[in-house]
Parts: sequence; C-alpha cells; structure tokens
Amino acid sequence: MEIQYIDLQVNGYAGVDFNSDVLSAEMLHKSCAQLKIDNVAGILATVITADIPVMQARLQRLVSLRQQDPLIAEIIKGFHIEGPFLSAEPGFRGAHPQGWIREANVDDMKRLLDAADGLTKIVTLAPEMDDDFKVIRFLSGQNMWVSAGHCNPDYDQLRAAIDAGVSMFTHLGNGCPQILPRHDNIIERALACRDDLWLCFIADGIHIPFFALRNYLKIAGTEKTIIVSDAMAAAAAPPGQYRLSELELEVGEDRIVRELGKENFAGSACTMSLSYENLINHVNCTPSQAKKITFENPLAAIA
Repeated sequence: MEIQYIDLQVNGYAGVDFNSDVLSAEMLHKSCAQLKIDNVAGILATVITADIPVMQARLQRLVSLRQQDPLIAEIIKGFHIEGPFLSAEPGFRGAHPQGWIREANVDDMKRLLDAADGLTKIVTLAPEMDDDFKVIRFLSGQNMWVSAGHCNPDYDQLRAAIDAGVSMFTHLGNGCPQILPRHDNIIERALACRDDLWLCFIADGIHIPFFALRNYLKIAGTEKTIIVSDAMAAAAAPPGQYRLSELELEVGEDRIVRELGKENFAGSACTMSLSYENLINHVNCTPSQAKKITFENPLAAIA
C-alpha cells in the first residue's frame, strides 16, 4: 500500500506559485496533479502576507479555481492564511514583506475569511500583535486553528494566548532569528507548552538540522506533532529562479530557497515524500511514527 501525506502548509508546487496574481486554472491543475502523483492526498494552500486587498483577491481566485476543477477541489482541502498579523522584528518576520505586516484586527481578519468562502482552516499570527487577543478569540470562536508563528511573545504572553485560543505553532524552529537567547527563546517557550499546542516542523534538514529535529521530537513526542513542507514553487521542480508572491527567489542545487542576494530562507523546495524519508533515515522515526506525523495527525487537524 502506498504511503500518503497531508500537508498543511503549501505556498506552491511543481513550478506554480499559489500566491501569483496571474494564477490560472491550468497552472493550479498542473500543481495539484503533481501533488497527487507524489501521493499527497490533500493540502492547505497557503496565502502569505501582502496588502489585505491583494490577499483577498488571491483567496478569491483560489476559491473560484477550486470550484471549477474536481481535481483541485480534491487536493486543496482548504486554506492556511499566514500573515499579515506577524512580528515585524528582524528575523521573526522571515521573508514576509515588512511593509504589509500590521497589528491584528478583527475587521481585516473578517475580510480575509469572507474572501476564503469558509475554507480557512488555519490562521498563523503573532500573539503579541493581537491586542487583548481579540482576533485569536474571534477565530477560535469560528472553530478554526489559530497558530502562533513568526512571533516572539514572552512565556506569559504565549500562555495567555493559548488560554485565548491558540492551539498550534507554525514551523517551530523557523520564523525566528538564527541567533537567540540561549534559554529564554521562542523555541524553548513553545516546547514548554507542548501539552497545549500542536507543534509543526519542517523536515528538510535545511530549516532544522536533523540532530536538532531529533531533539525536538523527543521533547514534543508524536501525539500532537505535524510535519509540513512549507513548499513553494520549486518543490517537485528543478533548481532555478521562482517567485513567491512579490518575492524573487533562487533555488540552487543544494535545494535551499533564498531571496535573491540574501541568506534567509523563503519557504522550502522539499516534498512530503522526501520529508517522510528524512524522518526514517535521519531522525530515527519508525515508519508508524513517520506516518502519524505526515498523514494521520495533519488529517485529524483538518477533519
């Protein structure tokens, strides 16, 4: 029996950028067809930080294309909105354009949800950018996953955000500076809250060294751990230059995705099948553990 995967964070695939303003039915069908060939049974198409009207238009386009094509509807189970309510601190915003990052507010959140036509499953935001956790409370009341990410709340803020409705953490170990305080940092804080959070990790060996991912999984366990690809258009495609929203990206033979002229990562060129193999071959997971965190747990999270 073939191994299948569910991926909760996909920005693009097979040469196609889901955040493109000229995304066509043919392009999205091609991407979904390759995902199916690669045994991905379902994804959350991820729309990243931009001006609110631009994000609305991109979500509306994805909704429309999904309605027109049964294959797209089969593969795209819903949407993951990542931004624009993220930390603007250097390092924490990652590749999200600083000019569009803003404080969280319910009105803008409603506009994005309306554009997504009821298909939003996960919203990633920075708890410290949400005054009195109004947006977190609103989203949790809508029965959506509220995920902390690209953020730097202190421990008490993170605990309070969990009490308000945060229940997940987006690609832990990334979306933060390469150099952090040695003890009191966002990775340690999130791991300390592991009993109350679903923790997502990227298993490409680039975003997190395999030895560090082994350590994280020993602490987090597998009951509430999820592997995501954070894939962009270069996943299942050759090295070269690609776009992610307004970002110009370059992917070399090393498969590292970088903004042109910069060193920071900007998504992944990894597939879920390679992530699964990495878990078995480099992170010491058993096949049942790898299946749980690449298929069973993400499926449960969006069921």
